[in-house]
Amino acid sequence: MSRTLPNIIITGTPGTGKTSHSELLAERTGLKHLSINDVVKEKECHEGWDDEYQSWIVDEDKLLDAIEDEVKQGGYIIDWHACDLFPKSWIDLVVVLRVDTATLYDRLTERKYPEVKLQENMDAEIMEVLLQEAKEAYDEEIVVELQSTTADEMESNVDRIVQWFEQWKNNNAQ
Repeated sequence: MSRTLPNIIITGTPGTGKTSHSELLAERTGLKHLSINDVVKEKECHEGWDDEYQSWIVDEDKLLDAIEDEVKQGGYIIDWHACDLFPKSWIDLVVVLRVDTATLYDRLTERKYPEVKLQENMDAEIMEVLLQEAKEAYDEEIVVELQSTTADEMESNVDRIVQWFEQWKNNNAQ
């Protein structure tokens, strides 16, 4: 099935600006912002709460079942810290947001992340875990790494993705 609108994943370590980017992109493109954290809570796509990490334990199968019919139609900005569970056939662009570790540490501390969760996310950013997952799960030409430390970088990133979106629409016009 060919889509008339693309699906974009905005991924990255928590604190890299996924939600801010997604909201601004939705505003500028008309695509729907799909916050996976919200879906997990609202549609109960979890196996309970993890006290140590202060987060839901996501049931990935339940999650995919909950969003499949909508996302396969196209027109979504998927906002989540992981990307490799979404089928390749659903996704047209994967944006991996990156941030310097000092800024990330400040952002996660401000969110009052438990120490174990903060350290795991810092390690993931340093080791480029999400970037590697994206490159392994999707064709490399649809994976884009963007810096997201400042408001100017976010504006520039959104401009770049909007340009990509307009080009995608031109290339896929029915």
